[in-house]
Amino acid sequence: MVLMAIDHVRVYSGLPAGGPTAGIFFTRWVTHFVAPGFIFLAGTSAFFYGRRHTDLSRFLFVRGVWLVLLELTVIRVAWTFNLDFAHYLLAGVIWVIGWCMILLAALVRLRVRTIAIIGLAIIALHNALMPPLTSAVPALGELWKVLYIGFFNGPVGGSPLIVLYSIIPWIGVMAAGYAFGTVLTMEPGRRNRICMRIGVGAIALFLVLRGGNLYGDPRPWSATTPMPALLSFLNTTKYPASLSFLLMTLGPTIALIPLLDRARGRIVHWLTVFGRVPFFYYVLHIPLIHALALLVSKIRLGDVSPWLFTNHPMGNPPAPDGYTWSLGLLYLVWAVAILLLYVPCRWYADLKARRQDWWLKYL
Repeated sequence: MVLMAIDHVRVYSGLPAGGPTAGIFFTRWVTHFVAPGFIFLAGTSAFFYGRRHTDLSRFLFVRGVWLVLLELTVIRVAWTFNLDFAHYLLAGVIWVIGWCMILLAALVRLRVRTIAIIGLAIIALHNALMPPLTSAVPALGELWKVLYIGFFNGPVGGSPLIVLYSIIPWIGVMAAGYAFGTVLTMEPGRRNRICMRIGVGAIALFLVLRGGNLYGDPRPWSATTPMPALLSFLNTTKYPASLSFLLMTLGPTIALIPLLDRARGRIVHWLTVFGRVPFFYYVLHIPLIHALALLVSKIRLGDVSPWLFTNHPMGNPPAPDGYTWSLGLLYLVWAVAILLLYVPCRWYADLKARRQDWWLKYL
């Protein structure tokens, strides 16, 4: 969650996503671990919710619908600070988490092993199966943009909706995360060994598939492109998330679980405050970062740039001349945002610990 804020500050900095310098590339690359971790562990959280409650399917369906609605309304306004709904709606990560929860509400009626097979099959095979399927079944038309193709092909039909996160392969990631919950219920020694095997195995598979350009990403890497070889190698496809992208990000995430489980100290305690209220943090951090960008513009330029009220993050024009921040300023604003978010997140985490109101489950 802390890493996620780096890229969302970048949105308002005017700096490009992923290049051309190594500093800008890794500023973006390090945030690639966020969405896979969120969606995978959302599935795991659903597994544990189901162990304590009997209304798992209903809860996932209602929460999923709620997330989709918030993405298209409250979160959309937070990104843009405008009400231009007729020309811009964003189907971002909260959108896809919502739809995946709706679909998972049906899947959880199956055996966990079956859910694991479905999830892993989607993750492993979508790069091979989905492109020809989109051509073979043209009747779905614009719906393919929601299911798989995404925003590179523009808005969906005549609507203003731009799909940043398509449902496939993310429903596979959430389903796999749900099945992963069975691993976390094991005794600590066995759990940690399995996490390491899964994580290291995913990293090794990524190195083999990506290293030989064998399978798993529509964008092969090359040592002869203008981009340095290492950056080209790591420059996997996120929209829609390729097998290489998911192996590259979920592998280290799972391998780190045993190490993070043993972490202690003040910094760890400070970070867990955010982890206790992830959605509350998400809803707050976008308008806060946006407001900080307005303040930075006023200080640097003497005025608030109208560019900050355009349709961020996917429908906005290029930043105006003289606006773009330095990397140092980006990271300073990010640090300020995280510090400011700590107090309300701690308050809300304490509130959730004290009370059991039904609505607390939805924010």
